[in-house]
Amino acid sequence: MKPLLKGVPTNVVTGFLGAGKSTAIQGLIRQKQPSERWAVLVNEFGEVGVDGGLLAGEQPDDVVIREVPGGCMCCTAGLPMHMAMTMLLARAQPDRLLIEPSGLGHPKEVMSILTNEHYKETLSVGATLTLVDARKVSDSRYTEHETFNEQLEMGDVIVATKADLYQDNDFSALRSYLANNDLLDGRTLVQSIDGSISLSLLNESFVPKFVGDHQELGAVSDEVPWQEAAVFPPEGFIRRSNSGDDYASHGWLFKSDFVFDESALRALIPFGNAQRVKGLLRTNLGPRGYNYSGDAVSVSPMAEVSDSRIEVISDVFFPALDFEKKLLKAAVRS
Repeated sequence: MKPLLKGVPTNVVTGFLGAGKSTAIQGLIRQKQPSERWAVLVNEFGEVGVDGGLLAGEQPDDVVIREVPGGCMCCTAGLPMHMAMTMLLARAQPDRLLIEPSGLGHPKEVMSILTNEHYKETLSVGATLTLVDARKVSDSRYTEHETFNEQLEMGDVIVATKADLYQDNDFSALRSYLANNDLLDGRTLVQSIDGSISLSLLNESFVPKFVGDHQELGAVSDEVPWQEAAVFPPEGFIRRSNSGDDYASHGWLFKSDFVFDESALRALIPFGNAQRVKGLLRTNLGPRGYNYSGDAVSVSPMAEVSDSRIEVISDVFFPALDFEKKLLKAAVRS
């Protein structure tokens, strides 16, 4: 019989698209005690599931990652999040749980589930970390977006990421934006470079920011299949799209016999008006992880990938078919 979990320290790491959530979580994991076992629940806006693999990288066996692709996991009465979290807790038996909602996810609904009576004994909810690129407060596409502001509102700790890329007035502009919107008092504000965040911030005080309607979460099985295998058509790849909150995603999943030319991929990413591009791809130089969020493209060697997948997120029309043609041109089938 699996031991009964009680009081698992739990933190939400939220932030808008491209804020650096996965990089920050990797940095936190590197600081954990070797004797501890951590679990990470990752939600992403796209449909093919890339973030979990990028986050996993070469993580040790004592870090268990579960991914929920396809939009906000807290919607549909919170069932996707409830099921995934139940399964993850049962499998990992963690000493700490980190939750990374989608960059377009709704942190109020996530918190409503975490503070539900169903998890009262199991979880000990700690500080919410909200990551924000201070340069974005000068862009109305962000400051007028409901989710961007809700994420800041829900934060106990606000982390200004990518601080090494700021101009002289960027951080002060963020501080002014927070102060003008009553989002500074009672919150800790820090800066971060390359995702470096002190582990101690997870232990900052958690202050409930709203009173939600706590729906009843019934018992769900923890024996749900960990990951469903994709069924490919004869051409060997699948394209899936998703849209919501004024953004759209296009994702491609390729069979394992597709091998991409690494130099061609570097030339292709970013493409058009894409705001986010992320991928796990089999290349002629070995498995690679790709991540683009408006600055330089980062490329990381990966231990192994079972197939190739890439996701593009844009806030306006994206020429998905043109991008697909160039992807196929950069690939050969072994």
